[in-house]
Amino acid sequence: MFPWDKLAPYKATAAAHPGGIVDLSVGTPVDPVPELIQKALIAAADSPGYPTVWGTPELRDAITGWVERRLGARGMTHRHVLPIVGSKELVAWLPTQLGLGPGDRVAHPRQAYPTYEVGARLARAEYEVYDDPTELDPNGLKLLWLNSPSNPTGRVLSKAELTRIVAWAREHGVLLFSDECYLELGWEADPVSVLHPDVNGGSYDGIVAVHSLSKRSNLAGYRAAFLAGDPAVLGPLLEIRKHGGMMLPAPTQAAMIAALGDDDHVHVQRERYAARREALRTALLSHGFRIEHSEASLYLWATRDESCWDTVAHLAALGILVAPGDFYGEAGEKYVRVAFTATDERVRAAVERLA
Repeated sequence: MFPWDKLAPYKATAAAHPGGIVDLSVGTPVDPVPELIQKALIAAADSPGYPTVWGTPELRDAITGWVERRLGARGMTHRHVLPIVGSKELVAWLPTQLGLGPGDRVAHPRQAYPTYEVGARLARAEYEVYDDPTELDPNGLKLLWLNSPSNPTGRVLSKAELTRIVAWAREHGVLLFSDECYLELGWEADPVSVLHPDVNGGSYDGIVAVHSLSKRSNLAGYRAAFLAGDPAVLGPLLEIRKHGGMMLPAPTQAAMIAALGDDDHVHVQRERYAARREALRTALLSHGFRIEHSEASLYLWATRDESCWDTVAHLAALGILVAPGDFYGEAGEKYVRVAFTATDERVRAAVERLA
């Protein structure tokens, strides 16, 4: 059963509220796609030929330029980048595409996006969770997932923590993939990429970062994302993905170029999210919640020290739908994940109900 199907009865309860549902369960963007991105998509609409899996040279230029400008990466070439069809397909199919299988181990954070485990299971590899990855047994560990800023908790790994983990992974020959899709959304912390030279010592050996335009540019509907890092990892992935036909539509590639070339729309969107975050955070605290981590990302990780499903039911009765923490592992059983990706009007409604 798809986990989200379990929320259906609570969604029905919330939807029956006289003022309508406030859906804070899924972090899906609700604000308009910035006009310059829409225009780029439309201008590329006449694209009768097949797009390439590696993307156009212009897209690769846009990715390498952004990674150097925004993340502080150095010496990025086209061989260091690879466009992907949204980040979720990559997370789900990476172990398979890396050729992992029975006997190989994949590790991910204890509280995490469920698709890391799904990816291991699709490849029939073993999977395990960690609090500190450097305490894992490196034997047979073929893929280590980092996720900073974290979904669901919003926790950010410091530069020192990242540096220590990268060094440990290299020492033991463990391939490290860092899911950094919320990196542009730091509130009480300034997230750092594994691509930063202070973290990786100026080498991309054994490390790859995953980035998405879904959150920063409201492009969840475009399925626009990319990898950046070790060419020795990305080269074989490119060949496999060519065989699999995992190519971004040409108009989406054009839209990505526009999105990566413009920072203004990101600042505008950040301001929207900052205001919604502050309103919901204040309302939840005054309603008796405690909020942990949540220094970045699009979520508040909140608890009333009760079963997450009791909290889901309590909020559903107020017409507010949130995600139960146990969707993200057993350690989340007393938490809920509250997205602040609703419209200003719906956020105001939630704040009024919580008061």
